[in-house]
Amino acid sequence: MNANEAEIRALHGRLLAAWNARDAKAFGDQFTEDGEQVGYDGSQVAGAAVITDNIGQIFADHPTARYLALVRSVSFVTAEVAVLRAEVGMVPPGSDDINPDRNAVQSLVAVAGPDGWRVALFHNTPAQFHGRPEASEALTTELRAALAAAG
Repeated sequence: MNANEAEIRALHGRLLAAWNARDAKAFGDQFTEDGEQVGYDGSQVAGAAVITDNIGQIFADHPTARYLALVRSVSFVTAEVAVLRAEVGMVPPGSDDINPDRNAVQSLVAVAGPDGWRVALFHNTPAQFHGRPEASEALTTELRAALAAAG
């Protein structure tokens, strides 16, 4: 893994760590000023400040599950644009197990700028695998193994 790939993985890690810590400011700080987010329910939010406010409202309204990620790939479109793809599970508050109904696929487009890599687009979509229950079960099994390994 080269240094740039490690930086993209770290960016995704910081984004999910901010979510898990319920830190809306840290979450929004990972985005470019005009960055965009597509949420699990299809909600679309544009602009780092608006993303921060929106995530802050989510955190204020209800407890949120924490993410566990399996980064599947990082590819570079150019030297200054990268795409990360991950599959994630969510552990609900008060639980120590993945909720298979909330498994998701995440895509992150990162751009290099004067202050380092930032998220230009973060897309989180349900990993329902319609008609393929074995794919859903396999992902849940893999996520549970990663959760156990993380301790």
